[in-house]
Amino acid sequence: MMTLYQPEPVEISTRIRPGEWTESSLEELVTTYRAKILAMGARVPEVVTKVARHDDGSVAVTVSWNKGDYADEPASESPAPGEATTGPATA
Repeated sequence: MMTLYQPEPVEISTRIRPGEWTESSLEELVTTYRAKILAMGARVPEVVTKVARHDDGSVAVTVSWNKGDYADEPASESPAPGEATTGPATA
């Protein structure tokens, strides 16, 4: 039986306005998002975390599951420049 494989990444993201976050709450948010992606079946090397800090004090958080192109092919073991696979990153 064949199944439809969707190689597009699964992503959880948000933007937080200035003054509405702290380093602690940011770390907790990233940890929660990573746990949700891992619970969906992602392996740790497939989870990509991006945290963009903007000049106005806002922050954008994206945690995604970077799937391989084929169902049996793992995603790249190395994140792209500016990406991290653990904890909050800065951009």
